[in-house]
Amino acid sequence: MELAYIPSPSRGVLYLGPIPLRGYAFCIIIGVFVAVWLGNKRWIARGGRAGTVADIAVWAVPFGLVGGRLYHVITDYELYFSKGRDWVDAFKVWEGGLGIWGAIALGALGAWIGARRRGVPMPAYADAVAPGIAFAQAIGRWGNWFNQELYGRETHVPWALHITSSEGGRVPGYYHPTFLYESLWCIGVGFLVIWADRRFKLGHGRAFALYVAAYCVGRGWIEYMRVDDAHHILGLRLNDWTAMIVFLLAVVYIVVSSRLRPGREAVVEPGVPDGAAEGTDGADEVEEKAEPDAVKAKDEAESGTSKT
Repeated sequence: MELAYIPSPSRGVLYLGPIPLRGYAFCIIIGVFVAVWLGNKRWIARGGRAGTVADIAVWAVPFGLVGGRLYHVITDYELYFSKGRDWVDAFKVWEGGLGIWGAIALGALGAWIGARRRGVPMPAYADAVAPGIAFAQAIGRWGNWFNQELYGRETHVPWALHITSSEGGRVPGYYHPTFLYESLWCIGVGFLVIWADRRFKLGHGRAFALYVAAYCVGRGWIEYMRVDDAHHILGLRLNDWTAMIVFLLAVVYIVVSSRLRPGREAVVEPGVPDGAAEGTDGADEVEEKAEPDAVKAKDEAESGTSKT
């Protein structure tokens, strides 16, 4: 008898009259709001205008949802297009199934379009929203808990996830809560990026690349624990290979970018006065500019006195 475990919800949807309220969808929506809110604060601190992050997110979020769904449907096509399956289910996003790789890739395309329309550098925008994306993933993973999906191997640890549903080939029992492991990992990644950005003044997309690399490390070992059906290549799940490749690309970008474009962008949004940032960076710039002016004024005063 298990004395401690994580219970699964009896159902993942509630009905407000004829309107379904799905836990999976709520987790995604809350995550998006957190990402935009934090991204806006970081953007303003970097010297940008309030509202720019939200304006670009209007492009990034829909693209990201479409990209996430496309990746899932393409890599698990047999769930929708094999014999006995209904292809219409491919459009039922609320039932779960968003691939983070596709969401980030196509979401970045949408963000690039929005950034061009606002005239802001895409790398600077990516750096601002990187921690928020990690926190959004942490919240979004709880949608898998509502759907009783994406759990790991059987276990008897005190924090085991109790699966009660038998739909879709599930076997009721106690399993590793991989959704929780990834949620906690994403929280750690978000704080890591915030710390590293403050400590090393990351710029030109390197904060975003750090988020990508750190996430891939966690996704690799968490993916290895999962027991849901997946395509395998040379004994490894497809997402493990994707995580390794994306990790290497992110690390290469950090190294090459730091050599070609060291430091951080001086201006992230045209038309914003220098030193307008609400963080310490803006204050430091104002102070640095004030010091030479004060010295110049002192020299002129002394020069005028000697002439007299």
